[in-house]
Amino acid sequence: MNESSLPFFARGMDPGPSFVDVLRRLAPHGVAGSGAPDHGSALIDTVHGTTVVAIRFASGVIMAGDRRATSGMSIASRRIEKVFAADDFSGIGIAGAAGPAVELVKLFQVQLEHYEKIEGEGLSLDGKANQLGGMVRANLPAAMQGLVVVPLFAGYDERRGIGRVFSYDVTGGKYEEADFQTNGSGGVHARNWIKATWRDDMTRDEAIDLALRSLFAAADEDAATGGPDLVRRIFPTVAVIDTDGFTSVSDDEIATRAEALLGGREEGAGL
Repeated sequence: MNESSLPFFARGMDPGPSFVDVLRRLAPHGVAGSGAPDHGSALIDTVHGTTVVAIRFASGVIMAGDRRATSGMSIASRRIEKVFAADDFSGIGIAGAAGPAVELVKLFQVQLEHYEKIEGEGLSLDGKANQLGGMVRANLPAAMQGLVVVPLFAGYDERRGIGRVFSYDVTGGKYEEADFQTNGSGGVHARNWIKATWRDDMTRDEAIDLALRSLFAAADEDAATGGPDLVRRIFPTVAVIDTDGFTSVSDDEIATRAEALLGGREEGAGL
């Protein structure tokens, strides 16, 4: 859109810092959940992504996700990305219907940028979590037809100096987790593994290893969760969010840690 075609709104009609409201006025079909197909979910061959985890550690939070996407009983992709940067100090992990989930992430990223440009400052971490809850709620009509999108949200709260984790239900309800949370079909297995060994004073490296172990455990129990593939060199996606912001952990580092954990060379590796 060029400058000559920028939208103008009458007094009292300006949507302000909400990009979602701008989209509702100018292109309502682009808002998550609108225009959902009117047919049963059984008729839709939908790609689903699982499993994602978020774990607080002493100076921030770790987010991680496996790389498998499924369509029914088939593997739709072995290299899907499920962990994304929302902005410089927060991230979002997706599970559920992959197409709507990726659209939700892109819309959320634009919303945070739009708010900062309009207001001159970024939203607080609580504000970001609330905005995401509203977007999940807007997807409810599609979710009722089987296109469920329920993300994990985590970030470093610069005002409080800690990492924080938020989960959602399908209606957009937001819940802050004290320590960790998981999502997706393998989430319950990953959560049980994390629960057994999580500590509030964990270091970055310990939290990364715990996230990897939890995903390995989920892959052992859940067919929709992909384990590390040493032949194809496919490993989980991991990101660290702390005082340095959102940082993706390199594939080389994850490969080295995964190989060590799978080989049982680290103390306590029981997989």
